[in-house]
Amino acid sequence: MTAGVGGTGEADAPPTGQASAQVPAPDADAPVVHAHHHEEHDDTQTAAYRRDRLLAALTLIAGVGLAVALPFALRAGAEFFLPVTAALVIAIALVPLLEWFERRRVPSGLAAFSCVLLFLGIANAAVAAIVVPATAWVQMLPERIGRVRDTLAPILDVYASLEKFIDDVVLQFGKGGGEVQKVAVETPNSMLDLIATSAPYALIHAFFALLVIFFFLAGWTRMRKATITTRASFDGAMTTARVIQQVVDSTSTYLGTITLVNMSVGLLMALLLWAIGMPTPLMWGGIVAVLNYIPYLGPIASSALLALGGLMVFSDPWYALLPVVAFVGVHMIEANILTPALVGRRLTINPLLILVALSFWTWVWGTTGALLAVPLLIIFKTVLNAAGRPDIAGFLFEEGTLTGHHHDDDD
Repeated sequence: MTAGVGGTGEADAPPTGQASAQVPAPDADAPVVHAHHHEEHDDTQTAAYRRDRLLAALTLIAGVGLAVALPFALRAGAEFFLPVTAALVIAIALVPLLEWFERRRVPSGLAAFSCVLLFLGIANAAVAAIVVPATAWVQMLPERIGRVRDTLAPILDVYASLEKFIDDVVLQFGKGGGEVQKVAVETPNSMLDLIATSAPYALIHAFFALLVIFFFLAGWTRMRKATITTRASFDGAMTTARVIQQVVDSTSTYLGTITLVNMSVGLLMALLLWAIGMPTPLMWGGIVAVLNYIPYLGPIASSALLALGGLMVFSDPWYALLPVVAFVGVHMIEANILTPALVGRRLTINPLLILVALSFWTWVWGTTGALLAVPLLIIFKTVLNAAGRPDIAGFLFEEGTLTGHHHDDDD
């Protein structure tokens, strides 16, 4: 009772359990300590950024060095890299057929062997339809050069008159052209000699490529399962499975569709050439079909060969141009209507990328590289789209890193 009477005494004491010490006065050095910690944080962040920047720069330098050295290595080691690469592209294109066999309970080895046999049958039929008649045409070329010259005589006369006029104009201005060098055109070697000298190497490379195709297809299901199941996380496994499936779908869809289109174009050209009286129309159709795998340059080569063939057969220069005119019409329909309708937007590629890939692989591996240019571009493009592209522009101009990750100074 006495504790509640007065307002002083024990009533002013602090409650039990609470500290009796007074709250200390604010320290004047606290803002300095906070600023010091903030500066240490900034220094740590700056050091981490510089480290990431250095690692990205080293990665960029190593990538540039690899990109510069790789073409020369591929070109120097063409005897190994070319058949392996061609075999892998063909094997990837045959994966849907392999899976079709496996869904019908066919063992992997037998399914792979069946795919290889089917591919060999188609390849041998194409070679028999093209190479054997082409040998006769090459042997006939020296004999038909005179006919080609006579057929082109009116056009050559116009060109000679124009050249003479230009030379007269140049001489009037006192600018002599100097000595004209004569170029001697040698008679082509025998096709049999060419085959005899190159056949052993070609057979070895072909056999090696077939072995690569067979073992790749025979172990495809097991390799894909092992690649997916060895990922450290579920997301990584799903991403790997998705990338593998996209590569197979894109490559097989493109090659399958283009093969059907090219075979249709070749058969149509063979029918048209047969109608106008061109000898060995199946050979010309096969040449057109094979060269049509090469974008841009293939149709140009087909036109040049058809023009030469027409001049070797027909004496009328305008009638000799009918094979070329027929091919140009068919190619315009195929390139602008048929192929876009079948391939669709999913496999649309920038024409500049196609030209760069075509020139690069042609320089590395010649004609075979030109045939592989677009399938390899599709494979690389699919993998890069799934794995992520390095942000080189951001690294060079925005002080970023190669992955596009930027540090936030407000952290």
